[in-house]
Amino acid sequence: MIKIKVKDRAGDLHVLEGPTDMSLNLMELCKAHELPVQGTCGGMALCASCQCYVLSDHPLVDKSDAEEDMLAVAFHVRENSRLGCQIHLIEELDGLEIELAPDESLN
Repeated sequence: MIKIKVKDRAGDLHVLEGPTDMSLNLMELCKAHELPVQGTCGGMALCASCQCYVLSDHPLVDKSDAEEDMLAVAFHVRENSRLGCQIHLIEELDGLEIELAPDESLN
């Protein structure tokens, strides 16, 4: 199990625990803990509804072409933006800190 710190859109901090042996991604972990992450495309990097900002210096896998393409057209993108569905829970991410990006559907 690893711990991920998630700052929600209200500014509240949540510490989530997730297993590293089930091929879960960050979007699925947030949804399992009932955080407001839609994951509309089911983790295919097609919607950006799981966009987050990576706040810590953990080593992440490089963005795939699909993730780069989606972030190129998403709203509220920053240099540290990633799609939660593309960040798989592995031991090296213990202590990862993220912030949920604004939800465009709420505006």
